[in-house]
Amino acid sequence: MQKVTPFLWFDDDLEDALRWYAGVLPDVRVLEGSRMGGPGAPLFSARFSIAGQEFMAINGGPTYRLNEAFSIMVLCDDQAEVDRYWDHLTDGGEEQPCGWLKDRFGVSWQIAPRRLLELLGDPDPGRAARARDAMLGMRRISIAALEAAADAAPAT
Repeated sequence: MQKVTPFLWFDDDLEDALRWYAGVLPDVRVLEGSRMGGPGAPLFSARFSIAGQEFMAINGGPTYRLNEAFSIMVLCDDQAEVDRYWDHLTDGGEEQPCGWLKDRFGVSWQIAPRRLLELLGDPDPGRAARARDAMLGMRRISIAALEAAADAAPAT
């Protein structure tokens, strides 16, 4: 087990979430789980990984709710990958600004193309600012729109 591991709190749908994530995200593995009440009982807690990143989760009941103060970022190589994750993770969830979304289980995600990070870190502060301003007006990130904004002539 990793020394530092993000921990998620679900109401009562942890097992459904893990099955659903396995159909959407790369390399989802349940590494261990516990079932309070024996083999046929619902999954109570699980240690799992997504693309090698470990998480712990619990079916803790309705006491606490997940919120945007914690999110999982998926770094995407191209627009097709952004679109694939966005479409799947917003199915039953909700779109939010700047490439963020909340999935059907209440987990917040950032679906970010690598190109966004490159443009935000552009050595030309004007290009970086124009890319940032374009991102602030988006929900799903459009790489083409970011590049067009960054390349636009500065306002005079």
